[in-house]
Amino acid sequence: MGTHNHHTHNFTQQYEFSGKAKTWSLVAILIGVVALAYGFLLDPSEHHTERTFANLLLMGYYFTCVCAAGAFFVALQLVTQSGWSAGLIRIPQAFANVLPVASIILIIICAAGLFSHNLYHHWYHEGIAEVGHANYDPIIAKKVAYLNAPFFLIRLVIFLAIYSAFALMLTKYSNNEDTVGGLGNYKKSFKTSAIFLVIFGFTTPIWSFDTIMSLEAHWFSTMFGWYNFAAMWVSGLCAITITIILLKKAGYLSWVNHNHLHDLGKFIFAFSIFWTYVWFAQFLLIWYANMPEETVYFFKRWEPEYKPWFWLNIVINFLAPVLILMTRDSKRRTNTLLVVCIVLLCGHWLDYYLMIMPGTVESHRDFGITEIGTAIGFAGLFSFLMLSQLAKKPLVAKNHPFLEESLHHSV
Repeated sequence: MGTHNHHTHNFTQQYEFSGKAKTWSLVAILIGVVALAYGFLLDPSEHHTERTFANLLLMGYYFTCVCAAGAFFVALQLVTQSGWSAGLIRIPQAFANVLPVASIILIIICAAGLFSHNLYHHWYHEGIAEVGHANYDPIIAKKVAYLNAPFFLIRLVIFLAIYSAFALMLTKYSNNEDTVGGLGNYKKSFKTSAIFLVIFGFTTPIWSFDTIMSLEAHWFSTMFGWYNFAAMWVSGLCAITITIILLKKAGYLSWVNHNHLHDLGKFIFAFSIFWTYVWFAQFLLIWYANMPEETVYFFKRWEPEYKPWFWLNIVINFLAPVLILMTRDSKRRTNTLLVVCIVLLCGHWLDYYLMIMPGTVESHRDFGITEIGTAIGFAGLFSFLMLSQLAKKPLVAKNHPFLEESLHHSV
């Protein structure tokens, strides 16, 4: 076990958001704007607006999920009284601070897509619940008390407002801890985290049912919420790990070592397996309950245009982390872990793509500028906002009660 003390590290060190990081973030945002303009105005394919809205939903949801995963990470560490993460907690806190902005963007995308009939048109349609109307759908009619525009948007706003409020509270208490000291703010953080985790656990499945599963409103899976949670958690862990590794390469976070990265690698490895379990269980439940009407979801994703992506999804998100991160050494090699995390972020983009596209944009199977450009744009937006938040305070929570344990962490 290595020995560390407060004199060997600069705990007043702050990240300076400038130079290449800021430039590339802004360039990526510009690429995203151009891609969206192309999608809305210049894309020659039929239903190009529908396709662009689908990409906006994909990345808006992904963006919000990664930020929510940051808040979940912070709360989880506090409730479990984990000491190992105290030295790196500022990174997921920066994610959590961006959650309000991500939430507003997602709400705007969902509302615009809903009222323009480019999203959620399977259940939001004139006369869909009126017997005798040309658009009448008996399945949707039974769900209309839940699936209607006002209630849909109210739920979305309430859930994301609650998540954002708790995220900001947790970072506020951590900041107060730096200036005041003592255990008062830590105890507040603990109680707040416990309440947040209960609310988050019960509502995130509903959030994913509403935002993503309702795109194909005839289909239903009780596993879908946990499938989405697993994807969100793995993506968030990968984004946190990438940020830490790049900061270390830039000369920051000297107190974070291979032991911390090893633990993050174990989390990524474990929850990639959990994601695969839920991914398969969603299919298995349909098979052993003998519900052929539910196979429509998988049938769509086995059409020739999607089938290669379907298999690539499982290869990237399951086989890659299992085969590469199985050994102890691989989790402690910075560059190996960095590559796996980047691959998994791309893999879960593909995962969300397969959740959204087949049921949203059914009349084309294009893939190109809109998809790639929108993804790059949101990645730039996330980087810009998150690094701006990270630069506002020192990179370590100097009065965290478990900081000393984090400095001496060894596995």
